[in-house]
Amino acid sequence: MTQETWLKYSEWPLVGAAFLFLAAYSVLVIVDPPDPYATALALVMGSTWLAFGVDYIVKLLLAHRRGRWFVRHPLDLLMVVLPVARPLRLLRPFTLRQVMERAPGTAIRTRVMAYVILSAILLIYTVALSVLSFEKNAPNANITSMGDSLWWAIVTITTIGYGDYYPVTVPGRWAAAALMVGGFAVLSMVTAAVSSWLVESVTAATNERRQADESIGTEELARLTAQINRLHDQLTRESGASEGHPASPADAKAGKEPR
Repeated sequence: MTQETWLKYSEWPLVGAAFLFLAAYSVLVIVDPPDPYATALALVMGSTWLAFGVDYIVKLLLAHRRGRWFVRHPLDLLMVVLPVARPLRLLRPFTLRQVMERAPGTAIRTRVMAYVILSAILLIYTVALSVLSFEKNAPNANITSMGDSLWWAIVTITTIGYGDYYPVTVPGRWAAAALMVGGFAVLSMVTAAVSSWLVESVTAATNERRQADESIGTEELARLTAQINRLHDQLTRESGASEGHPASPADAKAGKEPR
């Protein structure tokens, strides 16, 4: 068993576990069902924690350099330690590197924008859900419904921040900080994609204009060269004809040399 083989067979089961966690967590936070439904949902969430824990331990044991793998894969550990990070596993089959490889410029930008939009939606919903779970029963809380939490998450990730809703608990504020960092990353990717498109568009237009100017200049040069060659040939013929023509009687009487 190698790590690549384990990743091959564990990829989609873990995506399913992440989806189950998100569904159970959503029902538990938004609906707030009574027992025994709440207990069943908690068991589902605990099972996903077990699945992610086993996956992390197996990948760590199968890594060639365990210390290096541990340092380079903090998100895997975060999914085990923080339950609210597990929905991010839904993005794993569509990593940004896989999105960008083997595609021309326009296709890359399209894929990156789709990936960024999907990431932003998942980030907004997950953080809004976690903040609501922390805030809804807290004293003096103003985020007490999913609608308020989603509105707060949207204005936060877009860096608008009206201030009408805000977390009052420490875990809620930590979740807000994570959303701010994630929002900055998302906006940076969008800005980079748009900037790349603008640069490529301007470069393409400049190259087309330069090629058109070069084509016109080449045609004009060829036309002038042909005209000069024709004039040169005509002058050569006239000069040859003048040198071989005898002097006329009038020129002889006047003592002129033949032209």
